Amino acid sequence: MSAWSQLPLFEPPADDWTFSGAQTHSLTHCYHDYPARMIPQIAAKLIARFAPRPARLLDPYCGTGTSLVEGLIRGHEVHGTDLNPLARLISRAKLTPLPLAALDTACDDLEAWLRAPIGQPQKLPRGINLTFWFQPAVIERLAHIRAWLDQLSDDGLRAFFAVAFSETVRECSNARTDEFKLYRLPQKRLAQHTPDVFGTLRAKLRRNRAGLCEFLAAYASAPRQSRAYLHAFDSVKGIPASSIAPESVQIVITSPPYGDSHTTVAYGQFSRLSAEWLDLPDAARTDRALMGGVPLKDLPSFNVPALDSALQTIYAQCPKRALQVAAFYADLRASIANVAQVVARGGIACYVIGNRKVCGVLLPTDRAVQHFFETVNFEHVVTYQRAIPNKRMPQRNSPSNRVGVTDETMTREAILVMRKR
Repeated sequence: MSAWSQLPLFEPPADDWTFSGAQTHSLTHCYHDYPARMIPQIAAKLIARFAPRPARLLDPYCGTGTSLVEGLIRGHEVHGTDLNPLARLISRAKLTPLPLAALDTACDDLEAWLRAPIGQPQKLPRGINLTFWFQPAVIERLAHIRAWLDQLSDDGLRAFFAVAFSETVRECSNARTDEFKLYRLPQKRLAQHTPDVFGTLRAKLRRNRAGLCEFLAAYASAPRQSRAYLHAFDSVKGIPASSIAPESVQIVITSPPYGDSHTTVAYGQFSRLSAEWLDLPDAARTDRALMGGVPLKDLPSFNVPALDSALQTIYAQCPKRALQVAAFYADLRASIANVAQVVARGGIACYVIGNRKVCGVLLPTDRAVQHFFETVNFEHVVTYQRAIPNKRMPQRNSPSNRVGVTDETMTREAILVMRKR
């Protein structure tokens, strides 16, 4: 019997997973904002509890790499995949133990470049209405920075500076930074919007360098110097054996999307302006590529009574929205089946899940995920409940898409732990 199957099944009921007031931006976790991130304390606690010895860790929806960073500094071999190219870029930067001497030399070079006269922009984004989203002075300064970025040949350095540039793009744009979807600032606020592009970039670089110093210290003290692997495969379609061999993963730690981008967090819209400036691939099609991006034509049965009932209720109110939501669950089920194939016998899968509302109907994602795993030879170990004090999510949304009609969003999450038989 595998040693992984000898781990304790249950924990004391007083076990706290809320981490209210915890510092969630230590190490390289400070590098870049991103929607609905898993906080590092959750990943760290799950690793300590279910993978105390160095092992192979997988995050099939890794986002900006929170679980991967926490695994890497504890000596695990970490693998992550995400279909959002900006998320992969941020993850790569966060996972790279960049030498400080090389970074400081590059920072000095950049500072000299920023102080030099700004020339005619050589390369500008073409996939967006540039003058709608950026003021002329902002465009010329962003283009000046981008020209310097294009001179960098070292992949690690380029990722580090590109991430700081990405946040600078978003904060200096005409977009509302308190929204994940792309909304332009109202005219009154635009009139007072005079962003300091170079100052913003410098502040991001100072913050990220401090985070890198923390990361380097933690990485140096890891029980072994393991490696991180970032992939771009779609776990819904399959996990290539050339990337991750069958039954080779000891622990999965992940926080899948709460739902499809149409009705929940629009990761592609959040990333769009930065992705265009960085010339990342398929910037306009990211949301459609993610789980549930292509709606179904008919409402299926998932053999989860609470989920099927909820979908039927939504369908009676809005068939189109019900089919969008069902597409997400169909993709999530397919992804879980593929993830199950690479988990070793006795291995653990930890999914951080939020039950959201659509059209006022609560969707039991936790029950659905448990059922999907049980159909592929996993058993339930434990479900931890936590309040959400520090996960950046809107407090209210419009679950019916009717103007003025809002409802509370998620205030709790479930951490579902399953073990492969």
